[in-house]
Amino acid sequence: MKTLFLRTLMVLAAVTLFLVPACAQRAGTNAPAPATTTPPPAPTPPATSAVESADQPPYFIVAPLPGEGWQSLFDGKSLAGWKVTEFAGHGDVSVTNGTLVLAMGAMLTGVNLVKTNDLPTWDYELALDAMKVEGSDFFCGLTFPVGTNCCTFVVGGWGGGVTGISSIDNNDASINETTRFKDYPAKRWFRIRVRVTHARLQAWIGAEKMADVELAGKHLSMRLGEIELNQPFGIATYETTGAIKNIQWRKVQ
Repeated sequence: MKTLFLRTLMVLAAVTLFLVPACAQRAGTNAPAPATTTPPPAPTPPATSAVESADQPPYFIVAPLPGEGWQSLFDGKSLAGWKVTEFAGHGDVSVTNGTLVLAMGAMLTGVNLVKTNDLPTWDYELALDAMKVEGSDFFCGLTFPVGTNCCTFVVGGWGGGVTGISSIDNNDASINETTRFKDYPAKRWFRIRVRVTHARLQAWIGAEKMADVELAGKHLSMRLGEIELNQPFGIATYETTGAIKNIQWRKVQ
């Protein structure tokens, strides 16, 4: 009898040891999960245009023009003093955030300076900052006088890389002594400058001299075609959206 009683106690103890963990596990399973707080979504930054972004890193910020005597030709607020060049199929022309935007057209899009009598045709410098926003051809064709004739400093033409003067002895920028090849990444500002004296025509991209032409015995002219409408002073793009700012000039000795 005593033996039977001891065996019963041992069975009850074993059952108790089995049931207690199981109940605890079941209780943990049925317990409500702790509440979690979902963080609110991050605010979406306002959209910015390519021109708005162009003044922020990582885009190249150009330094002030060196020297003295520079005079502005663009107020950064309007097209005052300029008119849209009547190129066939030209894109829109606008002023955005202090920048002149020449939108991609069927071919050429550009502007002409209205008051050109105030500018000399010899012994002067022109400078501007230009950026290719989108497209694959020239984002700046700067037309200017050299004495009684005019020519164009083409930046990024013929598929995006050709730089030079159109035209010298009737040869355009792709086949004359000024022909150079340079990569122009989109959405980056480039300083463009030309210097015209009786002896030489010089042109730079930033600090890099791209052209240095002795004028004696040379015939400078415009490339034949619609670009001639940009005379005597104008800026154009070809199948490309370009942004222009800081258009200035000064007299030189």
